Amino acid sequence: MEVLDSVVIGAGQAGLSASYHLRRRGIDHVVLDADSGAGGAWQHRWDSLTMADVHGIAALPDSLPPDQALDRAPDQRANQVVPAYFDAYEHAHDLPVVRPVAVDRVEDERGLLAVHAGERTWRARTLVNATGTWSHPFVPYYPGADTFDGLQLHTHDYDGPERLRGRRTVVVGGGASAVQLLGEIAPVTETVWVTRRPPVWRTDDFTPEVGRAAVALVEERVRRGLPPASVVSVTGLALREQEREAEARGAYARRPMFASIEPDGLRWADGSFEPVDVIVWATGFRPAVSHLAPLHLTSPHGGIQLAGTTAVRDPRVQLVGYGPSASTIGANRAGRSAAVSVRQWLGSQSTDAAASRAISSSRVASPAGSTSSPERT
Repeated sequence: MEVLDSVVIGAGQAGLSASYHLRRRGIDHVVLDADSGAGGAWQHRWDSLTMADVHGIAALPDSLPPDQALDRAPDQRANQVVPAYFDAYEHAHDLPVVRPVAVDRVEDERGLLAVHAGERTWRARTLVNATGTWSHPFVPYYPGADTFDGLQLHTHDYDGPERLRGRRTVVVGGGASAVQLLGEIAPVTETVWVTRRPPVWRTDDFTPEVGRAAVALVEERVRRGLPPASVVSVTGLALREQEREAEARGAYARRPMFASIEPDGLRWADGSFEPVDVIVWATGFRPAVSHLAPLHLTSPHGGIQLAGTTAVRDPRVQLVGYGPSASTIGANRAGRSAAVSVRQWLGSQSTDAAASRAISSSRVASPAGSTSSPERT
């Protein structure tokens, strides 16, 4: 039975960073990726999302950023540029990616971590989970949602503004994705923006200090075992130049949440009605960690408690791209931190094993009838 030092689940930014740092440290591992090709979640983004539209993609370790590494223009599609960048990186560093492998569950098997994917199983001493959130879109329940005759879709399924052209659209959600979607669709159709809480607009410059303070707040949540919050929830929102036309059209005049959904529109708590043709749920994602359930990592507060990237309930497990590391810069740093923690764990186990062998040998070598107890006086 082959036993690896580590298994990485997921080949997005965090997974590739972790694999790079594991390889540098000579740690035997594989990277299991559910997709058929390189690119992580980026390969599934909508076609109209260009490199100029994204909020910045940090360079992978020992690499240039994707637009420089591949010499691509800002108007090129992000769902082509970034996957090509990831693919080139995997080959340049000979990363041991195996795909497509959709992991079902991870179990403890006599002290080893057994990673199951259908009929296939990998066994390892440690695990780096880098599955992100893209595969777990979150859509809240509202009364009447199943009666709506129009189109409902999550940002996970959004494929550009053309399908919504001329169709009155409500966008639900108070995050950066909602702002970005409104910026795209407001020029081609009427829109209504709905959020649970009033949006918080950032009026100051987003300095590195502001970014670090925001990440620290998210880190504090996972340190306490709470479900992670998005970084934008503590940084606030800002409009970019490509969203100014939508602003001029009044797209960012927010309305509070509706009370119910009807076949042809929305009903507010005061009884007023809003006819709409499309509901876009820009309501975010949840961490894709259900395959880790057999390890019982979740705290009573509903999240996985971390010390750095290490799961407090099982230090064999590292989580990257989770909570504060759910950004391209954070994912890079978390990949390195996870590799360091894996190395430390493996080293501690080797030390413990050597100590056990030494104690066993000393007992075998002791004269008959002797004991290891201190001599009595």
